[in-house]
Amino acid sequence: MSDAPTAVIILAAGQGTRMKSARPKVLHAIGGRSLLGHVLAAARPLAARETVVVVGAGREQVAEHLAQVAPDVRTAVQEEQLGSGHATRVGVELLGQVTGTVVVLNGDAPLLTDSTLRSFVEHHAEHGDAMTILSAVVPDPTGLGRIVRSGERVTAIVEQKDATAEQAAITEINAGVYAFDGAHLQDVLASLSRENAQGEEYLTEAVTLLLERGRTVGAYVAPSYEETLGCNDRIELAARGRQLNDRLCRKWMREGVTIVDPQTTWIDADVELASDVTLLPGTHLAGATKVDEGATVGPDCTIIDCEIGAGASVVRTHAELAVVGTGASVGPFAYLRPNSRLGEGGKIGTFVETKNAAIGAQSKVPHLTYVGDATIGVDTNIGASSVFVNYDGVHKSHTTIGDHCRLGSDNMYVAPVTVGDGAYSGAGTVIRKDVPPGALAVSGGPQRNLLGWVGENRPGTASAEAAAAASEPVRDVDQKDA
Repeated sequence: MSDAPTAVIILAAGQGTRMKSARPKVLHAIGGRSLLGHVLAAARPLAARETVVVVGAGREQVAEHLAQVAPDVRTAVQEEQLGSGHATRVGVELLGQVTGTVVVLNGDAPLLTDSTLRSFVEHHAEHGDAMTILSAVVPDPTGLGRIVRSGERVTAIVEQKDATAEQAAITEINAGVYAFDGAHLQDVLASLSRENAQGEEYLTEAVTLLLERGRTVGAYVAPSYEETLGCNDRIELAARGRQLNDRLCRKWMREGVTIVDPQTTWIDADVELASDVTLLPGTHLAGATKVDEGATVGPDCTIIDCEIGAGASVVRTHAELAVVGTGASVGPFAYLRPNSRLGEGGKIGTFVETKNAAIGAQSKVPHLTYVGDATIGVDTNIGASSVFVNYDGVHKSHTTIGDHCRLGSDNMYVAPVTVGDGAYSGAGTVIRKDVPPGALAVSGGPQRNLLGWVGENRPGTASAEAAAAASEPVRDVDQKDA
């Protein structure tokens, strides 16, 4: 953006005691990202020269998380949590001498959007105020700091306990997001007081200090007050999660996705959906999942970090780090573990589990089968109740099945083993050795029937009685007794 800020400072030092968790508050997650991750994503399009996250409680966990999701940001440590003003000062001190715009955000506001932040920063630049406050008009301002204005200018932020009856009726509140002229920010930070009941430095005091110095303070009203909501306990965490999911469902429906029941469909923030995708009830698309045109997912699916091809169908399936090809079908009741790849037009059917398996185009694993550490060629059929025996207790080994194979039910493939192109196998075969192309593999001997075995070995049982009755000679009903 043309008026890119010099720096963004994100306050993420609090433990969040109301979460009652060993995990820092900003690392609790909704929509596939941490609360802090959502704030970072909203701030990233501002293209600030520096982004600083102020850490404190649980700093090691926060720093480890940042190394994964935003390795380019810097961290400043607030050793004691002495208020928002003190935390901001810690961040500014890391930056050194600051000129230009500095944006201060809270790390627990996951619904804030990049478009609102861009408009907010542009408003600050256009009006030339020393400080701009992001405000919101809320239906119930009880307990929140009111924005008091004189025309366009802000004259005070008044807390609930200090508000007159007239001020208490104001519905425009402070959202806790600020843009400062960097030089003025450094000036007021050095003058913040701790003369309050908590003995902390509050950034809201900057309004009073700037006005005393003859500077101007403005406010920009967020398009939706929901964007400004924070997250302080598990109840609010669930509420923010629902609000985010509702927003994402509406976004995708506007872009041509059919969501039959948005109330039971959950979509993470990083999911990508093409037009004419259909999501049926009870579906959760998580992580970096991508679903191409015309695919149907659901009902009752959990799909994590997967690619679903155009026109594919995935029903009642749990899948993670898997690829489903164009026009392929999966489920119901399938389990696709990491590195499962199903080719175009292929099928993974009912009660099938796959892991580290490449299944070729038009190939089918219809039912009751485990395929692990395997490569299956094109247009091959794996019979029901088959197991790819890939683990000897120490090592995992690979099985390779060729193209156009027709393999019987209840087969065991004891890896490492290869079945050549066009091969067949009989039911119940245990394949321990390579099968040449075009061969029929069988492992059992001729069937033997031990006549009378049940009567001799299980006398008096229902089975013996049924066998005896079935063995009696059939009387010709047309003959008459002599």
